[in-house]
Amino acid sequence: MNLRDLRYLLAVAEHEHFGRAARACGVSQPTLSVQIRKLEELLGVTLFERTSKTAAPTAACRQLLGHARTAVTAGEAVLATARNLRDPMAGRFRLGIIPTLAPYLLPLVFAPLREALPSLDLEPWEDQTAALLERLRAHELDAILLATDEAAPDLDGRALFAEPFLAALPPDHPLAGRETIAETDLARDILVLAEGHCLRDQALEACGKSTTALGAALRASSLSTLLNMVAAGYGTTLIPGLASGVAQDAGIVLRPLSASAGRTIRIVWRTHFPQRPAAEAVGEVIAARLRGYAESAAAGAV
Repeated sequence: MNLRDLRYLLAVAEHEHFGRAARACGVSQPTLSVQIRKLEELLGVTLFERTSKTAAPTAACRQLLGHARTAVTAGEAVLATARNLRDPMAGRFRLGIIPTLAPYLLPLVFAPLREALPSLDLEPWEDQTAALLERLRAHELDAILLATDEAAPDLDGRALFAEPFLAALPPDHPLAGRETIAETDLARDILVLAEGHCLRDQALEACGKSTTALGAALRASSLSTLLNMVAAGYGTTLIPGLASGVAQDAGIVLRPLSASAGRTIRIVWRTHFPQRPAAEAVGEVIAARLRGYAESAAAGAV
């Protein structure tokens, strides 16, 4: 038994068809069929109920699939770790990013990352902070970009850039005529993200507003929803500086904050991560690209 045969098993179980599974694996159908037959002989069970059109997993097969996935994942991890030890700047690199950062950061840094690190296959993964930390600790991500300082013995990282918050207002809002906005002035009609988004807590803290004081105010699941509601005159909000272009395109008035509230974007990885040089290099490219960008965006808000 080898990893190749287990990959064939998983492919047939997924596609329930030998031809489609063979194409997905990049081999001929006879080759895949022969290996599945050999695997069945080795295990002493029938893995698939075959017809002229389908290959449905048997009950025995379904009981074995979890073990097969675990074995393939572990085998690939061994190979990936060995590749990284040979060249930590090459291979797959899974980068988690929070949702209030990913849509605005990735278009700015993806090309520079490919140019600076051509052997690194970057795979972005967007999710909320808690989920990203869980995936990082489960070795499902290699590094994550956060807007909070996650100090823990099993984690390491560095700050990349500071991103100011901007007041986002409907064009006819009473505060829109001011050159700068006091954060507390936004508290009356501020819109925030749903629980789980770090930007929600940061916005409420900046405005001196508690969660209980929100009442029935809108809790959006995405920053784009907040921007659309502000553009429609429903209320105000705080946005990170990198989102300023999208907000202005929507006709939203942006103003700097008098207290210069903001957030620091950090890259975080596991303390004993063998591909640490790659994580540091990704962070350096992002920091270089964003050096001064968020500040210039804030300066152009008025």
